[in-house]
Parts: sequence; C-alpha cells; structure tokens
Amino acid sequence: LIRAASSPQELLQVSRGPALSSNLAALAIARLARLSCEQRLDTESIRRDPRFQQLLSTVDTQISQVWNMLLVQLLRSLPALGLARGGHQVRSVEQEVLWRLRRLPLRQLVLLAEHLAGQGHDGLLLPEVLRKLELRWTELDGTRTVVTLMAKVGHLSPTLMERLEDKALELAEQFDPDELRRVALALALQQRRCVPLLRALSYHLLQKPAELPLPVLTDLLFAYSKLSFQQPQVLHRLALELQPHLGTLSPAQVSRCARSFASLRWLSRPLAEAIAQYSLDNTQNLSVTQLCGILVSFGRLNFQPSSSEEFFSMIHERLQGQEQQLDVHVLTDVVWSLCVLQQARPPQLRHALSPEFHGRLRGDPSPRAQSSWLKLLHINATARLETPGYEGPFLPPEVLGRHGDRDRDKEKATPLQRGLWEALPGALGGHELVRYDVSTVHGWDIDAEVVLDSDNKALPVRDFSAPHLPHSEGTKPLPAGARRVAVLRWEFPQFSSRGRELLGRGSMARRHLRAAGFLLAEVS
Repeated sequence: LIRAASSPQELLQVSRGPALSSNLAALAIARLARLSCEQRLDTESIRRDPRFQQLLSTVDTQISQVWNMLLVQLLRSLPALGLARGGHQVRSVEQEVLWRLRRLPLRQLVLLAEHLAGQGHDGLLLPEVLRKLELRWTELDGTRTVVTLMAKVGHLSPTLMERLEDKALELAEQFDPDELRRVALALALQQRRCVPLLRALSYHLLQKPAELPLPVLTDLLFAYSKLSFQQPQVLHRLALELQPHLGTLSPAQVSRCARSFASLRWLSRPLAEAIAQYSLDNTQNLSVTQLCGILVSFGRLNFQPSSSEEFFSMIHERLQGQEQQLDVHVLTDVVWSLCVLQQARPPQLRHALSPEFHGRLRGDPSPRAQSSWLKLLHINATARLETPGYEGPFLPPEVLGRHGDRDRDKEKATPLQRGLWEALPGALGGHELVRYDVSTVHGWDIDAEVVLDSDNKALPVRDFSAPHLPHSEGTKPLPAGARRVAVLRWEFPQFSSRGRELLGRGSMARRHLRAAGFLLAEVS
C-alpha cells in the first residue's frame, strides 16, 4: 500500500492500520517526503495532520528497530517535510544514526555524507561520518561513489580528499567523460592541483573516441585554467571541438572560454578567429565587461584578428564613454591590451596616465594593484616610445622603476639565469662591464645590460648616462658608434604553451626596448 500510494491521504491512512510498525511508519514518511517534493505539496498541512503525528510517534517509540536504510532515508525526509533540525524528532533520528555509524554499510555512509554536506549540517553527525569514511576509504569501489564524494564532500575533509584522489587515480580508466569532468571540476573548485591525477584524467580523456559533449568541454577548460594545468594535446582537442559549438554559447561562456585559454597561454588561431567573429556578430549582446575580457585575452596571447580593423573599430566604439564605469584594474588591463596590440588611442592613454587615475593605484600593496601598476608603466612607455604626437600626461619620474641593480637571489634563480651570471663576465672580461637585473623606467626588467663600442668591445657600463634608468650612475654620453645591448632571458611563461609564439608581454618588451635604443640579445 505504501509503495503504491500516489497521494498523501493514502499514505496517512496507513497510520490507522493495526499492524503499523516503526519500519512501515518510516517508509510512509519517506514516501510522503518524496510525493510532497514531486507534487510540490503544502508540507505544513501534512505536519498538522494527526495521522502524520501518529507516524512520527510510532517511529520515535521504536526507533531502535528501524532498519539502517530506512533510518538514513528518514533523516533525509524529515527536513524535507519542514521539521526543524533542532526539533525532537530530527535529533532523535540523528542520535540513533550516530550510534549505528560503525555498523552502517559504506553505501549508506556515502548517502548520509552527501545529504549532510548538501544541507550544510553543523552538528556532531557530519564530522563523525567523515571520520568513518576516512577510515573505510579502501572499501570504495565504484566510480560514481568516488566522483560524488569528491564533488560534494571532499572540500569538508582534506584527509578524505587525499584518499579520494588516490582512489580516483586507480579508477581513472573507468571514468566516462562526464565523470572525468566532475573530478576535474572538484579539483579546480577546491584548488587541489593533484598533478598525477590530472595527468591520468588527461590521458584517459584523450582515449575517448567520441566527440565530447559541450558541458564537458567548457568545464574541463575552466578546471585546467583554474589549476594552471597545461596539457597540449587536451587543449588542442578542447579548442578543436569547442569551435563548432561557439555560435550556441552565451556571451558569458564565450568570454570565459577566451579568458581560460589566455590564462593557459594557449593560442588556437582558428578558435581565436571564431571568437573575434562571434564578437562582431553579437556586439549588442556582449556586455562591455565581456568584451573587455575577450580583448584582454587577445592582448595576453598577442593575437591580431584577420578582421583587425573592423574588430578594433567596434571595440573603440563600445568603449567610448565607458571609462568611468569600468573598474580601475579592468580599465588598466584594457588599455594595456590595446597597447600590446598597437591599437591604443591618445584619449585612452590620457585617461590611464592622468594623475586622478594612477593616484587610485599608488600606495596599494595588494598583488592585483601591483600588477596594474606595472601595466601602467608599460602604458607610459607606449605613450613615450610608440605614440608620435602624444604630449601627455605621463607618469611622474619619481614613480618609474627602481634605482640601479636589483639584488641577485641565487636560490631563486633559474639555471638559465645562473648560467648568464657565470658566462657574461668571463666572455666580456670583467664584472664591471655588465649591469645585471636592471629595472627600467619602461617597466621591463633586463637580465643583463652591456655597452659595446664600434669594434664590439665591451665598455664599463656604469660610466655612461642611462636614460632608461630612473637614476643614472654615469654622466658620459655613449661614444660614436657605441650601442647598448639588452640580454633578455625568455623562459616558458613568456611563450604560448606550444613554445612557438611570444605572448603579448614579451612582444611589447621587444618593441619598447628597441624603441629605447637597445639591441636585443635573446636567450631561451
């Protein structure tokens, strides 16, 4: 009767039966909760019904006789029917579950943990359930159970999450694409960069022959971006399979995809072209913030669309008059990206370099403000070196760069950096002929600076005036035919993940230093 009931009245009639046991009462309550959820019934009228109170009373007086599975279902059903968590009935069921935890099968423990975590339970029961799962994790054998725990419970217990990562690594071959997605998403949302597991997920993802569903593509891209995990074959597949779906994505999703690929330093030109065309086709649907996200992504990747003139005309048109509405950091990123792509206009430079604007960043020690300030130095260098006819304003001299050489931290130096420090003095003939780790007024750090005369002989670098420094140590002008050489060390972060294309920051550094009169000696 209980299982076949299709209305609350049929279920409540059960309470009148002479042979009503605690198990039947618990089953009726669980069925009531399910029906009320499915049919969106008024739970208050059910709670006030004397027959429902009779069901509760029967369960309460014989709770020790309720079967384990029904007890777990009861704990999930009572709050769904509107009974207060602090009420007697709910506390009584919780206490009984607590006493039986050691005897519960693992499957029921998992259901219990999933329910309590989803309800934001703050009592004694959830910590005890997590502790039991930590001790019994070796019993986990199904992919669905592992994935569910990682996604819904793992964030509550780092110890359990470590065990689940080990189990997921063991079961990775059995995951279907959606389970791969959920595991990667769980790692990303918890900021757990478990490299062995991410590598295993990547390998088994590439073995899936069928085309991946769109949610799998977008969520995996988000997860890899969030964890800064670059796997070229996976990124290539994501870009390739995402491109045909681009027209079906919302503007927010397109902007998010562009930002994710940019943070991973992965440039897929066909996909980037498609994003540029999407922006042109959906200009009115894209908010200014979403358009800024796409522009900044192109700037970071140093990507110029084939429809460059049309694209940037649209960008300038949408940005016109929006300067006051944009956050100071967002606007700094936007103008910096336009400078990278050589599309900045004088009004935008004037706004970014005005005392009112940069005054909002000065003195702010936060990492984001420091990053924005460095970009302002690059914008200032663009205005001075690459914008003929621009007359100001500029950043004041006292805020440009640092004085002289920076301290060399040998412990933090890369092998390539240490190799430069050792090789240059020997090759040139002395330490006084090289200036190391120079912070220029243009916002770029030079690994080493050398002055060569017309016969390519090194001269004492500190004897000569250095307009690229905030405070020059020497006063002599460079001899006729002499040249400054900047030694630049390009390492992985300056390049796209495929290592072939210099990104926006590196490309801008090249242009600025050449415009400042340097010859470039690049090592990588």
